[in-house]
Amino acid sequence: MTVIHDFESFDELAVARPAFIRHPRLRQLAERVQQQTLQMLSETPPNSLVSASPFTLYDKNYNNRVLQSLYQTPIADASVLVAITRERRPKLLLTRRAAHMKSHAGEVSCAGGKYELSDGNNVVTALREACEETALPPNKVQLIGQLPIQTSKSGMSVRPIVALIAPDLPLVPEVGEISRIFWADFETLITQPTTEYAIEYTMLEQTATILTPSWEVDGETVWGLTGKVIANLLETGFDRQLEWYYRLKDSGIELDR
Repeated sequence: MTVIHDFESFDELAVARPAFIRHPRLRQLAERVQQQTLQMLSETPPNSLVSASPFTLYDKNYNNRVLQSLYQTPIADASVLVAITRERRPKLLLTRRAAHMKSHAGEVSCAGGKYELSDGNNVVTALREACEETALPPNKVQLIGQLPIQTSKSGMSVRPIVALIAPDLPLVPEVGEISRIFWADFETLITQPTTEYAIEYTMLEQTATILTPSWEVDGETVWGLTGKVIANLLETGFDRQLEWYYRLKDSGIELDR
């Protein structure tokens, strides 16, 4: 595992202001995610938290309000970085976990991992883990905000941190944890229908087939926790309603996963 020695890189984190984002999709996403994030800290009415007004454009405390809202959020067991490239055709950063990993081996995920006491907050966890797994420098990240907690199949609470990154960063997979870095076209995620994915699940020496929604991205199947995070991102930013389920094949029984 790569160890980050320069912890000062977390001291001057940047916040992406929606009014300065040219791409209309990304600007709308940033407005909605940031509004949701700021509601946790400010007593200001929700509709006035994020706007393109001169106050928002030149408010020197705006970055601090966003950061403080993120920092004061209760600590999750783990955090992931939902990193989107800031370009004409945005892309979402995804990884495939190494096949030898003890949990979620070979599965697609956003870069991220477990909280460590030295992190102090969910943002540092997401950025530290993303740096360790992909060599993404924390000082090259512009934070947008956060999404609601998701629960992994092992019962861990996971906080998604949404951010923008440049499209040309030289990312490198940490071979001890990550077998591949790849990208999902953001516009395709917004519009593409999901496909049903079948997973063989064994418990108490009995095997069942579970059906769940998924996306096919660059030859990889995106499902599970990562799929739920993306579905929530699309719902928050673009009102795309996706039913996310785990259903026993041929029975119609919904599983609470």
